[in-house]
Amino acid sequence: MRCQPHRDNQVYIWTKNKQFCLLCAEPSESALPLCGPCESELPWLGAHCAVCAVPLPDSGLVCGACLKRPPAFARVEAPWRYAFPIDCLITRFKHQARWPLGRLLADLLSHHLQHAFAEGLPRPDLLLPVPLAGKRLRQRGFNQAEMLADWLGASLALPTHKHWLQRPQDTAHQQDLDAAARLRNLRQAFALDARAVIAGKHLAVIDDVLTTGATAEAVARLLRKAGAARVDIYCLARTPKPGET
Repeated sequence: MRCQPHRDNQVYIWTKNKQFCLLCAEPSESALPLCGPCESELPWLGAHCAVCAVPLPDSGLVCGACLKRPPAFARVEAPWRYAFPIDCLITRFKHQARWPLGRLLADLLSHHLQHAFAEGLPRPDLLLPVPLAGKRLRQRGFNQAEMLADWLGASLALPTHKHWLQRPQDTAHQQDLDAAARLRNLRQAFALDARAVIAGKHLAVIDDVLTTGATAEAVARLLRKAGAARVDIYCLARTPKPGET
């Protein structure tokens, strides 16, 4: 399994019937650019906390952290653990603007959510991407959560409001901080647009990776304080607890 194909002169066409796998460059059996063997080898999440989705030994459990202090969000939905090659794909999408990889991950997340809806997960009223602060958005050139929300909204037939959630402050990079520092870093980091209609809504917040849950908690608290009936978190991958694999 490779994170990028090495086929010479390969042209990526999303709507082309005959796709080539973006991981191994072999022909794909489906309309997506991912072959069956590579899809089966992805680090699927498996057993996890029924609230925050942190990996656990058994299914149907709630982790100690969520039991001790229930989060403001109701549920996290993520297809994968943050491990190879998903970590590589997300990094290339997020930091190298490999948008076809992001589109592939969004489509797979959409399939995961459609199955979850069929199994009883309540459908949200709308999707809200986690915003980037202005400086970081200018540096990167795009907001990966906003792109994921656009793709998910189209495939799930759900409205997306890109500007209801705002991030007026340029805070330190979250990946450089421990859990406690992440929480302090995000105090007052998020705000709501004056035109946002939150009260009574079931909202799904879109992000790429959930690590400590600090961002998800800060956003969910803000939305619940504004009157949201329920807040769920949809993301591509969930990291394990520190020190666990």
